[in-house]
Amino acid sequence: MKASKLTARGLAFVVRAVGRKIAKAHRAKQTPHGKQTVKKLMAHGTSTNSLELSGDTKLFDRVARKWNVDYAFYQTEPGKYLLFFKSGQADAMTACFSEYSRKVLDKAKSRQPTIPEQMKQAEQQLAKEKPQKEHIKEAVHGDR
Repeated sequence: MKASKLTARGLAFVVRAVGRKIAKAHRAKQTPHGKQTVKKLMAHGTSTNSLELSGDTKLFDRVARKWNVDYAFYQTEPGKYLLFFKSGQADAMTACFSEYSRKVLDKAKSRQPTIPEQMKQAEQQLAKEKPQKEHIKEAVHGDR
């Protein structure tokens, strides 16, 4: 068996390898993941795609976190957004968007009216019933 000596060349090789590993970990931490600004998403150096999104962005955030996609919103007008995402994550984004759409539809189906809406409905019902009661009173008192 031969024992090897620790030479300057061997030590330099090990130090460079450790330096590369540290630099790689540092770069990974510098690249943001998940929701970010459009500028940061474009700085990743990959091509991006966009979709139009109207509605609840918070619900999309919850779903996108589950699918671990990198994306950014750009507001075009109130309630309307452009959703930018990496082209390499198109399959994950498709699945994420279909789950989001399903949740939006389920939410719309099961949506109960808000309290102000319930108050308006009650007022409308009272307005309909009130003329009927007055008509009955007139009919009863008018015959005397």
